[in-house]
Amino acid sequence: MTEAGQRLVAAGVEGGASDVVLLMTNAFGSATPRYELFAVLRDPLPAEVADRFEAFVAARMRRQPVSQIIGGQHFWKHRFIVTPDTLDPRPETETLVAAALHRPFRRLLDLGTGTGAIAVSLLDERPGATGVATDLSEAALAVAARNADAIGVADRLDLRRADWFDGISGTFDLIVSNPPYITAAEMADLSPEVRDWEPHMALTPGGDGLDAYRAIAAGAPAHLAPGGTLMVEIGMAQGPDVVRIFSVAGLEDVTIHPDMDGRDRVVSARRA
Repeated sequence: MTEAGQRLVAAGVEGGASDVVLLMTNAFGSATPRYELFAVLRDPLPAEVADRFEAFVAARMRRQPVSQIIGGQHFWKHRFIVTPDTLDPRPETETLVAAALHRPFRRLLDLGTGTGAIAVSLLDERPGATGVATDLSEAALAVAARNADAIGVADRLDLRRADWFDGISGTFDLIVSNPPYITAAEMADLSPEVRDWEPHMALTPGGDGLDAYRAIAAGAPAHLAPGGTLMVEIGMAQGPDVVRIFSVAGLEDVTIHPDMDGRDRVVSARRA
């Protein structure tokens, strides 16, 4: 395992030495908890485990994200299925979930749901709530459906293929989104794990990175219930721009919320 870590580091994989622990744990399968790994490794590896681990390391050397290699990522309180058709749910996005749980809601809309991590986590925390989650990608919606079923909220989540608010009727107490917000100029500077393996449609709208917020701001007032809340994740330098976009759209109480590292991460607003 040490030799595999050295190969990853030599290949330029940041954190490669620690990645091998997670790859080896998953090579054994769910039957072996991570805390038992080093005890198990005192014995020679079963052939099928050795082959699986070597395939995992080879994929990581190609810079495939660990979450895609092992098929999942922990987010909020659950493990979510992840594929190359979805973004990897990131810890920073939990800021949005935490902030949303401070607002009352019984009907939720998640725009650009991907894995469904936001909508599923919120519905799991609010057993009386129902939700609609949209995405342009049928493949991503299939992943979200699997996650909703595994976590037990499938009967309360309506998954639809839609471009933002197209075809969405009615009003919602809470609208959330982690939209594509990376600028066209920033794409080249992303790590290979993101740039080469995650869906570009979910990463960037092109241009200045703000088109998704413009579309959301244009449709949100008509789809928010009176007093309803809109919450979106943002890039760390986009707070003032998104505040302006939401304010011009007539939304009130527009507020920037920081993440655990103190960086601007979420903008919330309210319909009067």
